[in-house]
Amino acid sequence: MAKSPSLNPKQRDALLATLKARFEGHPARHPGLTWATVLARLEKNPEKLWSLSEMERTGGEPDVTGHDKKSGAVTFMDCAAESPKGRRSTCYDEEARTSRKERPPKASAIAWPRPWAPRCSPSRNTATSRPWPR
Repeated sequence: MAKSPSLNPKQRDALLATLKARFEGHPARHPGLTWATVLARLEKNPEKLWSLSEMERTGGEPDVTGHDKKSGAVTFMDCAAESPKGRRSTCYDEEARTSRKERPPKASAIAWPRPWAPRCSPSRNTATSRPWPR
């Protein structure tokens, strides 16, 4: 499998500052969770920052929406008020896209390039495999 892309220190610091500001601005999304806990988890798994940076780059607003106390996992979701322009009019796969009779979406999520997962294909069992970085 291909190595996950990474951020340079300047990009990393800018992203963490943005995520922290959003985290602190919306405490109702993650009651009882501290930024120190989130930061520690991200520092333990720096490869996760790439996905968050891509969400941010494409107009999304990733924020923490959950925390599994048993495993320590932190859940991020895109909390943008509406779908970013670059991610609108999209179906899951080409079959779904082309089966639309009226106004088919312009793209499919499966067809989007994913440099960190070049071997992913729609034929994989997504219930047991995780093609997206977690």
